[in-house]
Amino acid sequence: MADDLFKALADPTRRTILDELAEQSGQTLFEICSRLSMRHQLGISRQAVSQHLAVLEAAGLVETRREGRYKFHDLNTAPLRHITERWLAGEAPGPEESTP
Repeated sequence: MADDLFKALADPTRRTILDELAEQSGQTLFEICSRLSMRHQLGISRQAVSQHLAVLEAAGLVETRREGRYKFHDLNTAPLRHITERWLAGEAPGPEESTP
């Protein structure tokens, strides 16, 4: 699971998609493509965005739901929390966190 997560996060376009979903969750493919084009000047096809979303969904970072003929994409931060808890759970307080 961690491999899929790091692979998904390695691509700058996928990170931009996650930024957009963090700002406004529940977007359709059309909305995501529009925001990438208008806000980030990314000339990327709907098919390419769809493939990026599939990678993000496989990593658990994006969840989809259907309402009628529309498919909405939502950010899921649980995999990121899992990764941070994995390495930070047993950490001893650092110099900046210790009290005299």
